[in-house]
Amino acid sequence: MTTDTHLSRLIRLIAGDKATDDILNTLHIDRTFCLESAGAVSRGAFAMALNALLFHDLLTRVPTAAAYVADRRRQRERITFDHGALRTIRFGSGPTGALPAGVAAFARILEPLGYHVAGTYPLAELRMTGRAFAHREFPETLPQFFISELHVDRFSEKFQAAARRVFGSSRDPLTATAQAALANFAEQGRCEMKLAAPALREIVTAFGRWHDLPSVADYRLLLAESAEAAWIATEGSVFNHATDRVADVAMTACGQRSLDRRMKEAIETSATGSVRQTAFKADPVRRTLRADDGSEVEMTVPGSFYEFISRDGVIGSDGKRRLDLRFDSGNAQGIFKMTAAG
Repeated sequence: MTTDTHLSRLIRLIAGDKATDDILNTLHIDRTFCLESAGAVSRGAFAMALNALLFHDLLTRVPTAAAYVADRRRQRERITFDHGALRTIRFGSGPTGALPAGVAAFARILEPLGYHVAGTYPLAELRMTGRAFAHREFPETLPQFFISELHVDRFSEKFQAAARRVFGSSRDPLTATAQAALANFAEQGRCEMKLAAPALREIVTAFGRWHDLPSVADYRLLLAESAEAAWIATEGSVFNHATDRVADVAMTACGQRSLDRRMKEAIETSATGSVRQTAFKADPVRRTLRADDGSEVEMTVPGSFYEFISRDGVIGSDGKRRLDLRFDSGNAQGIFKMTAAG
């Protein structure tokens, strides 16, 4: 890849030279985005830049993931970034603080960039719903987003009150700059670099925590009924995990266990048998919460993690063989336990 493509310029403006070189030398990137350099930025190139920056952000927060990726770099093996996952909150009605409710907070970003809901997955055990967003033009080479929303109204009244105290403080990070760029992408499929670059900075920060850290009491109320809600309370909507598409997930897991990296014991297999997943257990992080007396309490809580997935080819209705890009509710619920175990 040349150093003056739209993709490299966008990433470099936010991540700096060293991180950009690392990203571009780590990920498999569609040739289309490696060549685009003239005119306005396409929504595909912008989406790839967003994904690359979010992948890099996860590596800065998850030491186990960073160690694995460093191994791959040393072996000169690139990573196929399959999907990133994040969690959101939905009250029974109305917005989540100043944010649109649940998944809508990110659909407003992804849909103008060419994504659509490719599948909806009930996560009944967790009282959540997951939605997979796939890109219309580049479904196999642009990472998907798996966005789940937790249904607060399916929990107890005490839980709901705590959730409103915590997540009701949510702020909206998107200003007119990001909104204007997204409108251009939605209407024209492109956006001028002078607007796309500052908009990307805002949009990257949207994948974060935009509510105040909870009190210890509210954290424990949430944790008593939902490890997922407690996780969102401290971490927000950062990438809960990023996923590496590998040829043989079982062999990959075996190799990582031999390095004494903490792995999920079992491999999750979809009902069709064509999608198999496993993951590292979440790395712990330190967060400062408020005690009842107003003092600060530092707690160790689960952070994010790194996942592995193998996808087989399937025959479509048109008779053509394509990668099975679907997800599976059972697999997802098994993978979600990685943050409970953290």
